[in-house]
Amino acid sequence: MLGIDTNVLVRFLVRDDEAQFEKARRLIRREVGAGEDVFVSLMVLMETEWVLRSRYSLQKTQIMEAISGLLDATEVQLEDEPAIEETLFIWKDSAADFADCLIGAHNRRLGCRATATFDQNALKLTAFGAL
Repeated sequence: MLGIDTNVLVRFLVRDDEAQFEKARRLIRREVGAGEDVFVSLMVLMETEWVLRSRYSLQKTQIMEAISGLLDATEVQLEDEPAIEETLFIWKDSAADFADCLIGAHNRRLGCRATATFDQNALKLTAFGAL
């Protein structure tokens, strides 16, 4: 299995630098062709959302489509896919940040009864609790 960094994933998704996109695409195809998985960690996914939103000014729906596409892709393996699916479901209608939704879903799947926070938007999510 080969993990990819945020910059590789972003180049693959936004295709704003054709040379880097091609390198990322070839890397993924080479790994898959060799029977290896390409792995995207939750940290990389969280950072990717931030980059797509802050650097590329993508809207929430566009980011959700990109992440959904990754979930559907057979070429990549995402860490804790059920938590990512839950995150997208919750984030769609929430004022909370993607990161908060992901942290809450992931922690809940790891057995946490709640995630303590000071963040007022995150407190609206059932996975969070006030201190």
